[in-house]
Amino acid sequence: MRTDIIDYCQTEVFNRCKKPENRFGMGCYYHIKSVVQNGALLSEHFGADKEIVIIASWLHDIASVTDYSMYEMHHIYGAKIAGEILSRFHYAPHKTKAVQDCIRNHRGSVPGQKQSKEEICVADADAISHFDNIPSLLYLAYVTKAMDYEKGKQFVIDKLNRSYQKLSDRSKRFYKSKYNNAMDLLNSASSLAF
Repeated sequence: MRTDIIDYCQTEVFNRCKKPENRFGMGCYYHIKSVVQNGALLSEHFGADKEIVIIASWLHDIASVTDYSMYEMHHIYGAKIAGEILSRFHYAPHKTKAVQDCIRNHRGSVPGQKQSKEEICVADADAISHFDNIPSLLYLAYVTKAMDYEKGKQFVIDKLNRSYQKLSDRSKRFYKSKYNNAMDLLNSASSLAF
């Protein structure tokens, strides 16, 4: 495991997230950290190359936090940035390509077939990370978007449902209890409202 690269990527992403020009704030760092944790777990479940998954997970949103103008195509720009970073470490070209492919194909909203186990792991880890960051979704709904109680709750439920539907069938089975627990919590909130 290339811990030198992994440590560098974590520090680099953290530092870029801290910069004032990062429109997503530090919440994005916690999203990325969750993607790394879920990616590592899924790599074991899928028998994927854990090192590639972890490096790609750290770098999958690097373009978005670096420059908001790259957001719409952050998967393309992020792959380029990853290549530049990995070349400084003389990372094997075939592994660099695998990391770049994971980054290019991580977005569930962009049509495309995931070609490798590693690509599936990063894309699924990105989608499931929303379940680890429900407070940030609630903040987005109630504070940023100023939604009322019901609309905000429905916004979060819909976001989580879309994220769950983006998962591969295998990951849907793997994360079924996490999904059910989140839905039970959010749906029970109606019965607690006065």
